[in-house]
Amino acid sequence: MTQPADTPPRVCLVAITKHGAAQAARLAARLPEADICAAAKFAPAFEGLPNRVHAYQGAMRDEIGPLFAGYDQLVFFVSLGAVVRLIAPHLRSKDEDPGVIVVDDAGQYVIPVLSGHAGGANEWSERIAVLLGAAPVLTTASDVGRTIPVDILGRHLGWRVEAPKINVTRVSAHVVNGEPIAFVQEAGSPDWWTRPTPLPDNIHRFASFADVPLDRYAALLWVTHADVPAERWDALRERLVVYRPPAESAS
Repeated sequence: MTQPADTPPRVCLVAITKHGAAQAARLAARLPEADICAAAKFAPAFEGLPNRVHAYQGAMRDEIGPLFAGYDQLVFFVSLGAVVRLIAPHLRSKDEDPGVIVVDDAGQYVIPVLSGHAGGANEWSERIAVLLGAAPVLTTASDVGRTIPVDILGRHLGWRVEAPKINVTRVSAHVVNGEPIAFVQEAGSPDWWTRPTPLPDNIHRFASFADVPLDRYAALLWVTHADVPAERWDALRERLVVYRPPAESAS
């Protein structure tokens, strides 16, 4: 589920076993803003914590619909296979589904299962892994490769992507395959690179579109307030993705 940049995500920790409840309680103590959904018989594990607790009776499958509708990140302390079966009837699209994360029974691994990239589950998995002393298991190419996430770049700054869907797909492939990419920034905040690792060597920065030798680059990422004429889109075919920062971020 896509969240506005300035809206705190709604997080729920979900536990249906005794061991899962113990692990969820350990995380809840470090995430007091998170809600908890747990089988009623294991609710005592959360006594004394500030988190809001929903102690459900009956089957876990009956809770999934409300959880999907009410939260942006769901952290399940349940086996991966069980979670896949539980959520399958509720899946809609990566733009609508919440992030779904699984923590194993021993609290050793944190696995983003759904909406990892666009929905933020990868980022939350890394955060939860730090809090639990666990290892995040990421499979999204741009996150594993520590490179630019083309479809959500600058989201935390309010940037809006402007490009046909096929362009985003093609350019994303060029980025993760390590092909030469021109990053042109004519507007917006310079604080768009948020990873702790350096910008990959295949990303080359320019201050103006006019400075880019177009024949040298597989794709272009262009942050601008300028109009992009139809003939420019046509000339670059599926090689261009444009980002529109908020007007007040103009540089």
